[in-house]
Formats: sequence, structure tokens, C-alpha cells
Amino acid sequence: QVQLVESGGGLVQAGGSLTLSCVASGMAFNRAAMGWFRQAPGKERAFVAAITGIFTSGTPVANSVRGRFTISRDNAKNTVYLQMDKLTPKDTAVYYCAGRGGDWPSPGSSSYDYWGGGTQVTVST
Repeated sequence: QVQLVESGGGLVQAGGSLTLSCVASGMAFNRAAMGWFRQAPGKERAFVAAITGIFTSGTPVANSVRGRFTISRDNAKNTVYLQMDKLTPKDTAVYYCAGRGGDWPSPGSSSYDYWGGGTQVTVST
């Protein structure tokens, strides 16, 4: 059974930083593309960033977070990270980790097979 468990969310002031972590189990993690998505109140789930599995390379990032957010992974720890810098109130959302069987880092949520339960990020002014 595949499980994705996010952590690291919380309350932060605008301009601050947070690092989200997602630990995966029950899947071939190093081959899998992993992604981060977010959903703000009243809005649809939106792509944030993704990272390839070991057979390809690439880290697509949404325009809204480019230059501020960085995705990375540690295959030895079955963990994917999202480093978030220069946070603004518009970044407030529930952040979800997602994994897929293929190694291409798709920005489409329907491409992902597995989802975590989400972690809340709130950015205050």
C-alpha cells in the first residue's frame, strides 16, 4: 500500500521560508516522478513543482513560484522536499505531495496515481 505523508507546513510571516517534506512508502520511489500541488480556499488544485525519477531529468516549476520555490528529492530517504522562500499571502494553501508510476514530471494532477493528505501553509501579512 502506497503512502505519502507530508510535513513541514505551518504559519509564517510574509517574506519567510518553509521547507515541506514528503515521505513515501510502498512504491518504487527512485523511479517515480514526484510533484507538489496546492489548493487555496475556493480554488482548484494547482501545480507547483515536480521532479523526475532517476531515468530522466527535469524539474518543471509553476510560473507563480519560479525563483522562490525549489523541489528536490533524496532517494535514499524516499523523501521529496519543497523549499519555499519569499513567501507571500498568495501562497497560503494546503500543499499536497503526489507520486506517479512513470518518471516524467507531469504538471497535470490527473497524471498522478498517489496523493498525500496535505499540509497547511498559511502566510500572514
